[in-house]
Amino acid sequence: MKSFKTILFATDFSESSDYAFQYALSLAECFDARLVILHVINEPVDLRGFYVPHISFDKLEEEIEQGARKLMEQFERKFLGDFKNFTSIVAPGIPYDEIIDRAASEGAELIVLGTHGRTGLDHVLFGSTAEKVVRKSEIPVMTIRHSE
Repeated sequence: MKSFKTILFATDFSESSDYAFQYALSLAECFDARLVILHVINEPVDLRGFYVPHISFDKLEEEIEQGARKLMEQFERKFLGDFKNFTSIVAPGIPYDEIIDRAASEGAELIVLGTHGRTGLDHVLFGSTAEKVVRKSEIPVMTIRHSE
């Protein structure tokens, strides 16, 4: 069986991601692998060219990042327990691009992520980060669907 030294897990802090994390953590423990936990802050629509009163976009981006870091800390406390071989990253970007790029830069041999299982119009409108990662990644991707 292939051994994994580094596994990248991408989370959006949803219930589906929480469920998928159990697989990523089990694999990391089984292979004594380093676990890279990544949350991508989707780049907000830039409305600076429009008149939008009372909004400081620099402040908004800063607050979004601070909120994401707090969520990451809560996630670590809730799910990692005694597991210490991990790195957590909060980064801005387009989620599927950042997941693939970060997996490469961290030397990951596997990407693990949850999928919401959207279908129909939801899938057309929102797309699927998991689907894009699977299609574009050069390293193996494990997707975990949470049956709701």
